[in-house]
Amino acid sequence: MRIVSLLPAATDIVAELGLVGDLVGRTHECDWPPDAVASVPVVTSAELRTGGMSSREISDAVGGMTHQGSSLYTLDTRRLAELAPDVVLTQDLCEVCAVSYSTVSRAVRVLDAGPRVISLEPRTLHEVLGCLERVGEVLGVPETAARRVAELRGRLDAVRDAVVGLPRPRVAAVEWLDPLWPAGHWVPEQIGCAGGEPLLARPGEHTEPVRWDAVRAARPEAVVLLPCGFTPERTEAERHLLTALPGWSELPAVRDDQVWVVDGPAYFNRPGPRVVRGIEVLAHVLHGVSAGVPVTHAEARRLAGT
Repeated sequence: MRIVSLLPAATDIVAELGLVGDLVGRTHECDWPPDAVASVPVVTSAELRTGGMSSREISDAVGGMTHQGSSLYTLDTRRLAELAPDVVLTQDLCEVCAVSYSTVSRAVRVLDAGPRVISLEPRTLHEVLGCLERVGEVLGVPETAARRVAELRGRLDAVRDAVVGLPRPRVAAVEWLDPLWPAGHWVPEQIGCAGGEPLLARPGEHTEPVRWDAVRAARPEAVVLLPCGFTPERTEAERHLLTALPGWSELPAVRDDQVWVVDGPAYFNRPGPRVVRGIEVLAHVLHGVSAGVPVTHAEARRLAGT
């Protein structure tokens, strides 16, 4: 089967199912597993060049493009046709995250042999795992998908067992620094599974920016920074956006040195199987609990200079 993935999380799912060898096209942001996908043809590009832009500048530019009906991504329809996929995996949840479903649908309609288009739109942890099962059915490996989901659920149970009975710190997860944007959808559930009490967002919620006063009033005991699309190093480079806020040093999380930078794109921003690793990372962050392989500095680190 010839697969084109137009969503990084979908590429993660294909890899989880052991079908990277069937992947004939991907987005420019699909980067996992790195060695396996590096040679797969890229069929998208970004219209917005964010190098050197601040978080606020990126946010303003993205908002302007979406409000004007401009796409943030370009789909190479000619290359897509040449690849002749049987299945195209895409999404209809967020036009900031990937090529929109409407763009993909228009492109597929003009192909001679129309591939099957599967749109993945999970908002909760349960739905994320459900996508793995659904894609497994479509790609003809339902038994593999069932085994992988069972393994992931077993890891979730191991984390829950490791944190049972421990104090549940109040946690603010931040998905964008300026404006301040709390992480929603499946992230509150990730926090809950890891033994924390999520603030500022409910499970499954599509969030909006919040005022700094709301964050201060919530008095988080831990702050987890996971900006969408940012490496931990990029997040650290913009620490001043937080440390300069009035009352920052008075937050319980800051006083107790519980402000953490994690790898958002790998484990939190994308609704793929690696969100389970994100929960293991959070268990380490919130409780010092080891669940699964040890957490590395690349996965989570305290924010320096707070």
